[in-house]
Amino acid sequence: MREWADYSIAEGEGGTRSLVLTGPLVVSSVGRIDTALRGTGERFSAIDISQAGEVDTVGAWLVWRLSRESGADIVGASDKAQRLIAAVHRNELEEEPEPEELPIPARLPERVGSFVIAYGQGVLSLLGFLGALILALGSVIRHPARFRWTALVRQVELVGVGALPIIGLMSFLVGIVIAQQGAVQLEQFGAEIYTINLTGRLSFRELGVLMTAIMVAGRSGSAFAAQLGTMKLTEEIDAMRTIGVSPMEALVVPRVLACTFMMILLGFYAAILSIIGGAVISMFSLEIPFFTFLSRIQEVVPAHDLWVGLIKGPVFGLIVAIAGCYQGMQVEGNSEAVGIRTTIAVVQAIFMVIVLDAFFAVFFTEVGWG
Repeated sequence: MREWADYSIAEGEGGTRSLVLTGPLVVSSVGRIDTALRGTGERFSAIDISQAGEVDTVGAWLVWRLSRESGADIVGASDKAQRLIAAVHRNELEEEPEPEELPIPARLPERVGSFVIAYGQGVLSLLGFLGALILALGSVIRHPARFRWTALVRQVELVGVGALPIIGLMSFLVGIVIAQQGAVQLEQFGAEIYTINLTGRLSFRELGVLMTAIMVAGRSGSAFAAQLGTMKLTEEIDAMRTIGVSPMEALVVPRVLACTFMMILLGFYAAILSIIGGAVISMFSLEIPFFTFLSRIQEVVPAHDLWVGLIKGPVFGLIVAIAGCYQGMQVEGNSEAVGIRTTIAVVQAIFMVIVLDAFFAVFFTEVGWG
């Protein structure tokens, strides 16, 4: 039968009161004392543990805490108990003092400065990640036998093949919207036939690859961050380093290559489905035959529009993959960090894709591919 620790209060001369602890002061028996005396605010002149039995670290901490709260001296402690209480006292975790709040005029500069410093540290960390990725790619090129083809095929399946249904449906519906809304506006000028031009050029140059990149960022970029972040928390990545396997080569390189190459095919696939969607709605709203719409696309859409989409695709895929893998490798602390880093990965990827799309629009216009 378990023996519980107990306490009593002894009255002394001059109205002094002593707390007398009896029984074993160990983790399995001090719960009742802790519950009864915690936060009572009672004052004692001394805490007598001469009648206590075995004392472990938890019991020593309880005695030390009661002494600190009541301002009492500890008496009757054995040599072992004295050593444990002294160790607890040395390792007391004092609460960090809250920093003094700055006056209102100084808060904004202070926060801006903190943001700039954090941004600079993030840029340096990202550059370090890119450097490690380049070294890993170089190592794989020099030693092809080390490349993990199975991992690459698996990521191609997840990033590309698994995304075909949702990207196809999305692109088909976007094509319908472009054609329908374009026809409504062009009808005011009697130029409904130019709906074909609008749908074809927008699908190949912009919306096909852009909407695909956003979808891949939300689908695959988030998966990369969550997968690598979870592996980081469970110390699988540290274990890989311990046995001599490079996490960059085994985890990051296959994901980056798969996402980069599959974005070329997914962007083209999305553009084709978007045009088919435009042809379907035009067949009903504009009475343009389906195959006439498709043949007209070949005449009105210049070849460089196709090349513009094919050039954007791998760049967008690279951005999405790097954002997801980088944020996943930055996870530390607890599981909450996985969700935070996953959200950051998706936001960063979409933001950078839109910024680069704007840059490409200006660039191709300047080189005569507008």
